[in-house]
Amino acid sequence: MRIIEARQLSKSFIQAVKEPGLKGSVKHLFIPRHIEKVAVQPLDLSVEAGETVAYVGPNGAGKSTTLKMLTGILVPTSGTVSVNGINPHKNRMHNAAQIGAVFGQRTQLWWDIPIMESFSLLKDIYQIPQAVYKSNLDQFIELLGMNEFIHLSARKLSLGQRMRADLAASLLHNPPILYLDEPTIGLDVSVKHKIREFIKKINLEQQTTVMLTTHDLGDIEDLCKRLIIIDHGSIIYDGSLQEVKSRFASKRMIFFQVGSPMPDLFEQLKQSPGLQVENQNTLDFSVSFNRYEYTASEVVSQVMKHGEVIDFRMEDANIEQVIKSVYDGNLDLNASRK
Repeated sequence: MRIIEARQLSKSFIQAVKEPGLKGSVKHLFIPRHIEKVAVQPLDLSVEAGETVAYVGPNGAGKSTTLKMLTGILVPTSGTVSVNGINPHKNRMHNAAQIGAVFGQRTQLWWDIPIMESFSLLKDIYQIPQAVYKSNLDQFIELLGMNEFIHLSARKLSLGQRMRADLAASLLHNPPILYLDEPTIGLDVSVKHKIREFIKKINLEQQTTVMLTTHDLGDIEDLCKRLIIIDHGSIIYDGSLQEVKSRFASKRMIFFQVGSPMPDLFEQLKQSPGLQVENQNTLDFSVSFNRYEYTASEVVSQVMKHGEVIDFRMEDANIEQVIKSVYDGNLDLNASRK
């Protein structure tokens, strides 16, 4: 069942353009000039219930704008959007009751009161039954390790503590959809691990649909099965993590451990287009190759002709290399169609 569906969804902003200084301000007062800034081009998007989706792209690509339209914060310029059967901006209160949202740079906690009191206020706002509230709160305190700071006010929390409290606050009312915008930005490894494990548990046990925007590629590989890449307001890829590696990553690498030096092999490989020796050592080296020009078996066979191979392992391009290629505009689209 599709829980999020958007058709030809777009968002544009009108921006004032004025020359610098007092003269520019006065001129703009009498002769105002504006330009239209397109943040999101008309796009189609659908997410199934229970999915974990990474929605990524360079800064300014339109990620946060899309999320804000899905949450009802922004009104689309054109197109239609449905979240669990509701139009988000037309039914904001109803929509807010069925979503959770964590924006890394903002908090939904009250700044000057203890976290426990913030949670109690959210219980009343969302009209959460006492049994559900107590069960969720006890579970979240344990899973997120909040015992040590649950009675502190939000202003006294570290960034990692605040993010854990914000995540708990967003899920107290058991929303079927969770939006995460840079939830682990600036956090240390230990806190990131706690948050990732918590999100995976909620998704697995409650089938909560998770839509994540992040620049932390560890979040993507650990949490998400589907990847959507947006650039200049348009979706340029929508598929599985493994598929994006297969389609867009042409480089593979095989690491060899051999029984004796192979100088002849190194000279031969230097003359072979598409093959390159890296991390060269006497008995340990790696060979990188274009997966569309050579198979792994061909590379291994070529090395074995020159001596004893004690061990080898193969490594595909990781998601970080692939996403960097996307951001840099270096996708091998012709290769991906072969």
